[in-house]
Amino acid sequence: MKSEMPGTSTSEIEVVQIDSHGFWLHIKGMEYFLSYDLFPWFREAKINEILNVELLHGQHLYWPELDVDLSMDILSNTEKYKLTYHL
Repeated sequence: MKSEMPGTSTSEIEVVQIDSHGFWLHIKGMEYFLSYDLFPWFREAKINEILNVELLHGQHLYWPELDVDLSMDILSNTEKYKLTYHL
C-alpha cells in the first residue's frame, strides 16, 4: 500500500510548537513567536488552552478559555504596542 502525499493545510491558524519561552503560531502562511515575556497571559496557561485559538474575521485572534484577544497587527508590530503586565 502506498501513502499519498499530504495535502496543504486547510486551517488558517495553527499552534506549531510550545516551549518554556513561548509558542509559535502559523497563520495564513506566516509564522509568529509569542514569547511569555511579551505575552504574559499565556505563561501559566495549559497546553489545551493555548491550542484552542480562533481566527475571527481574518485578523483577530481569540483564546476563549483564557479570554485573550489579539490582533494580527499586534503580532506583526510588537514595538508599536506596549504590552506590559503588572500584578
